[in-house]
Amino acid sequence: MSGESDLIKLYSTRILALAADIPHLDRLESPSATVKKRSPLCGSAVTVDIYVEDGRIAEFGQDVKACALGQASAAVVGAHVVGRSLEEVETARDQLKAMLTQNGPVPDAPFDGLEVLQPAREFKNRHASIMLALEATLEAMQTAAKEQCA
Repeated sequence: MSGESDLIKLYSTRILALAADIPHLDRLESPSATVKKRSPLCGSAVTVDIYVEDGRIAEFGQDVKACALGQASAAVVGAHVVGRSLEEVETARDQLKAMLTQNGPVPDAPFDGLEVLQPAREFKNRHASIMLALEATLEAMQTAAKEQCA
């Protein structure tokens, strides 16, 4: 992919629809952990609040200040992250990274909706923004797990 027409294809109707309908945009009042991740390349930022019960995300909130690709990623993550364990979030993060950087397969369900971001493989400068929601969620899960053990 290259050129203006490829950028237009990248910002498909589906990506823009996801970006316009991000779930869980309310921050949590008493989270188990909060993590903010920022892409230094483009300035996109995602802040994630999670409340964990029995090793799974029971409540989720996010503040998304990102490009349409980062917003679309956050929409898919937000729609499916409640009820997930640290291991499931880590697997989704690893699979998304492999999809973008190693031509890997689409992440497993329930995060298979991230396949909409496959066209971004060619745009390495967009990868960090796409990864923000899962990276922040994973770090929040790790933080919550450490605090439970303390």
